[in-house]
Amino acid sequence: MKILMVLTSHDQLGDTGKKTGFWLEEFAAPYYVFQDAGATLTLASPAGGQPPLDPKSDDPDAQTDATKRFKQDPEAQKSLAGTVPLASVSAADYDAVFYPGGHGPLWDLAEDKKSIELIESFYAAGKPVAAVCHAPGVLRHVKDTNGELLVKGKSVTGFTNTEEEAVQLTNVVPFLVEDMLKQNGGTYSKGADWAPYVVKAGNLITGQNPASSEPAAEELLKLLKK
Repeated sequence: MKILMVLTSHDQLGDTGKKTGFWLEEFAAPYYVFQDAGATLTLASPAGGQPPLDPKSDDPDAQTDATKRFKQDPEAQKSLAGTVPLASVSAADYDAVFYPGGHGPLWDLAEDKKSIELIESFYAAGKPVAAVCHAPGVLRHVKDTNGELLVKGKSVTGFTNTEEEAVQLTNVVPFLVEDMLKQNGGTYSKGADWAPYVVKAGNLITGQNPASSEPAAEELLKLLKK
């Protein structure tokens, strides 16, 4: 069981002068779900090397069992520091792909031609594709084998407009995940803000927020075990 995890390389929060990147829990929780299930993991990012961590996800109140485990795990830290360049990976070498969120992916992965092509290849091959929180934004330009937008007519979720309002970044992000998924024809639904909520549409799994990252990873494993 080989799983590819794709992280952002983008560290600027719009024009605010503040930093962003990937959200620690959304990487750590799935990482350990997969690792504990015996999966072989490859971590990739557009630039390769150490992906930028959203500093807010390192705040004491954002810590979970998974993030604490990660901080005590030199092997996992080493893997994260050495992500392979996205251009070097092929969907043919993996059984599934997982995209952790954080605000970074809205700027780079959503527009990255290699990422778009990669998701299209995974999906066309009948392999699971999962994305949580802001990472469903990476589906923005992805199409299915018929040339239709991938999310069109599919049940999806992602970071809600009200969650974005709560973190006061509605006017900073390049697009709102909820709005984009609806505009692209997705059948968007959501749970309570900040509560775990995961939607599965065939081989496409989306999670609403950081709390949804572990259950989304578990759904991915279920698909792989079928």
